[in-house]
This record gives sequence, C-alpha cells and structure tokens, in this order.
Amino acid sequence: MFGASRSEKGWSGVYRAFTLIDPPVHGSSWGASVLGWLLVPALIGGVAGHVIAARMQRVKEIATNHLFQQRGLGRRLKLPGRITFLESLHLKSAVDQEFLDRYVRRAHRGDWKKAQDHWEVLVRDVLCTVELAQLDRTEALESAESFARAVMWMTGYQDKCLVCTARANQP
Repeated sequence: MFGASRSEKGWSGVYRAFTLIDPPVHGSSWGASVLGWLLVPALIGGVAGHVIAARMQRVKEIATNHLFQQRGLGRRLKLPGRITFLESLHLKSAVDQEFLDRYVRRAHRGDWKKAQDHWEVLVRDVLCTVELAQLDRTEALESAESFARAVMWMTGYQDKCLVCTARANQP
C-alpha cells in the first residue's frame, strides 16, 4: 500500500505487477510481484481442483446397480420419447403461450426454425448430464425438457436465448 501511494502509476501499477503483466520497477512492486507469482497460480489451481473434485464426487454418488439395471420387457419395447415440437404448444394453455411468446417471438424474433433448433440443442445437452443417468428414457426426457423450459423462461426475460448467446461468444 505504501508503494502504491508513492508510485506514479498508483494502484494500477501494483495490480499490473501483482498479476505479472508488467515487470516490477522498485522494491514495493517486487514484493507485489513475488506475492502474485506465488498466489495467483495457487488460487487458480485451488479453484480448478475444487471444481474437478465436485464433479467427480457427483459421478461417484450414483450407485453402480442403478447405472446397469436391466430394463423390463415393457420398458424395452416402449419407443423413446421425442423432443417436444414447439409449434405443438401453440394455443394449448396460457403458460405455453407465454413461453412461446418469450422464447420464439422475443428471443428468436419469430424464427420458429431457429427456436426449434436451439430448443433441441439445449434439451440434448441437459439429457447428457449425470443427474439424469438414473432415470429411464421417458423420465429423463421429461426432466430435461422441464429444466430447459425453466432456463429458457429465465433468459427470456432478457429477450435472450442461451444457445444464441453461447454461439455468439464462440471464437
């Protein structure tokens, strides 16, 4: 703090030395640089380790006997469900109409084809999560669509689609 108050660059100079953007110029910035050299990789490694450990723990919590259960004859013969066609929700209920208004008309500017494509992408991505691995096909699809609908409902308040935003941010 003493060095930042005396430096002509102020706090930005200490920050740039701490984050190893600029080389240190005087004694106090050397101290900030050494602290940054030690602490920044440790903080990044700690966060990454925590995230990886949490994901591994969720996978370990699923009992093996649930993952490899043999399905009964009725469940084997039943065809898998299909992802909901958005146009089939038109004029069904007030809740469905509000969802379509936010998701198709606002977030996708009335482009039904693009809205359907993005709906299917999000439902597919939700279906590939560990949380739905224990459910059978029909329950998993219903849960994935329910979750996707909740996500799209929330982002619809900002007239945005999660998939559109993700695709726009890709390099």
